[in-house]
Amino acid sequence: MSRGLNKIMIIGNLGRDPEMRYTPSGRPVTTFSVATSRTWNTADGEKRVETEWFNVVAWSNLAEICKQYLSKGQQVYVEGRLQTRHWDDADGNKHTSVEIVANEMILLGDRRESSDASTGDLEAEEDEFPF
Repeated sequence: MSRGLNKIMIIGNLGRDPEMRYTPSGRPVTTFSVATSRTWNTADGEKRVETEWFNVVAWSNLAEICKQYLSKGQQVYVEGRLQTRHWDDADGNKHTSVEIVANEMILLGDRRESSDASTGDLEAEEDEFPF
């Protein structure tokens, strides 16, 4: 039997703060969007930029981590699989959505500071060892 592969890796910036909710069984799920951009020059030398938006879904522990540490504008690496969902709205219109179901997330760039108190503790430790 042959095996298939469904894997996606993106690096981009969060378009909005993550939103976390819970399933009826209590399982956490977090959603957020990530923008990736590519830049190129046309044959005429004109610079072009194209941005692609991805909807990301994280479950369980990863959902909680994403909600806690991610915020709009941060650069992030997301790895997972593509999933297509189909549904009909209340008016009977058919809809399709493609999203990344994340299984790994790495925060890139600067991390947001958790609190002034933790920064103060770090400075105190540096003062104790002045070498």
